[in-house]
Amino acid sequence: MTATRLAAAGRLLAVTALTAAALACPAPAARAAEGGLLRLAHLSPDTPAVDVYVDPVAAPGDERVVPAVAYGTVSDYQDVPPGSYAVSVRPVGADPATPPVLSATVQVDADSARTVAGVGTFADLGLEVLDDDLTPPAAGSARLRVVAAAAGAPTLDVAVPGGPVLATGLAFTDTSAYLDVPAGATALTVTPAGGPATELPVELTAGSIHSVLVLDRPGGGLAVRTVLDAAGPGVVPAGGVEAGAGGTADDGLPLPAVAGAVLVWAATRTGAGRRRHGARPGPR
Repeated sequence: MTATRLAAAGRLLAVTALTAAALACPAPAARAAEGGLLRLAHLSPDTPAVDVYVDPVAAPGDERVVPAVAYGTVSDYQDVPPGSYAVSVRPVGADPATPPVLSATVQVDADSARTVAGVGTFADLGLEVLDDDLTPPAAGSARLRVVAAAAGAPTLDVAVPGGPVLATGLAFTDTSAYLDVPAGATALTVTPAGGPATELPVELTAGSIHSVLVLDRPGGGLAVRTVLDAAGPGVVPAGGVEAGAGGTADDGLPLPAVAGAVLVWAATRTGAGRRRHGARPGPR
């Protein structure tokens, strides 16, 4: 056999071996679908603390529980598989098998973020699903939105002094759209209808995303806080409240809200059957 024929035969054997190896090895499995983010918030001023249950509709009874959620609390985000989730609210310490006070279903899509919030006064309590926009803001900017959770402010205006207006005439229980603002040291001016303005110094890191909570302060007045939604692209915090009205977090609200609600979602199996709406917990 000539050298040319030997080389050709070698190439043929090599191609045959590579083809056989490719057929013998299965194709890599498709990447698992990305999960979504879900968190909880208690934004009803006169409703007492509650236990909140999150139950995947596709696997009833496989619940996660956030206990004793008090007014002003925003829980950590939790990674959850895409799908529908039943969110149920019960008085603190109630038997998980009892009918919930309130319930709602939230759809969590891949790469989405949702906040399920108890809103309104006790007499008109409801659950609202907020879409959280965690896409990166423009270069050199941070992103803010305002959540009106103070019954003492039927409407309010929020602005950055000398900068953009975040909300005008925002009604109690409403949430403004997100807006990009210049990063750096600045302030937020919150003015309720017919009331004095409250100024909150804030330090906004470029790329960060925040929700500005306007809350009722015990004894009267407003407490204004920023909650970090994301520290940067793909960086979701483990909860955290940065500051309260006047630049401090000591505004008399319950400790879970001040400390940023470092809450553990404990996986439990309750075997609860079909749920019905029941009586609300007693007002504060």
